[in-house]
Amino acid sequence: MPFSELLRATVFLAAGGATVLAIVAVLGARSEQNEVILLVGAVWWLTATWVGLSLGGAERSAEVMRGPLAAARTVHPGAPGVSLPSPGRIAFIRLWPILAAVFIAGGIGLFFPEVAVIGSGFALLVALAWRNRESAVLAIELRDGVRFLVEPGSALKPVKLIRSPGFTTY
Repeated sequence: MPFSELLRATVFLAAGGATVLAIVAVLGARSEQNEVILLVGAVWWLTATWVGLSLGGAERSAEVMRGPLAAARTVHPGAPGVSLPSPGRIAFIRLWPILAAVFIAGGIGLFFPEVAVIGSGFALLVALAWRNRESAVLAIELRDGVRFLVEPGSALKPVKLIRSPGFTTY
C-alpha cells in the first residue's frame, strides 16, 4: 500500500471518528439535558482545533516525515520477498486502533457523554495535525521519482517503509 494513501486514510478515519464522537456527545448531553458538557466540549474542540492546526503545518509535517522516509529500505520491482498483501489488509492492520478507540469511546459515550467529547477532540486534533503529511510524502516521491510502500507490520510498532522506483518526469 502506498504510504501517502495510508496517511490520507488515517486523516479521513480520524476526522470521521471525531464527527461520530461529536454526534454521540451532543445526543448524550441532550438526553441528559446537560449544557455544561457541551460548553466544556466546545472549548475543548476549539483548543484541539488550534493545537492540531499548529502541529499540522507544512514545515512540521515535512520534518516529521523525514525520519521514516530516510529509513525506508530500497527494493527493485520483481525482487524476491517484495510481494505485499492487499492495500485493504495493510490499511486495516495499521488503522484498527483508531477504529477500536472510536467504537470504545462511542460506546462509553452513550452513557457518559464526557468520554465522547474528549475522544472527539483528540480525534480532531490528530486529523488536523496529520493533514499535511500526505503532501510532504507526495512531494518527495515526485522529486525523487520513487514510491514509498508500507511494509506489513503491527499497528503498535512504528511504520516501516519500502522505497521502490516510481515514475519520473523529465
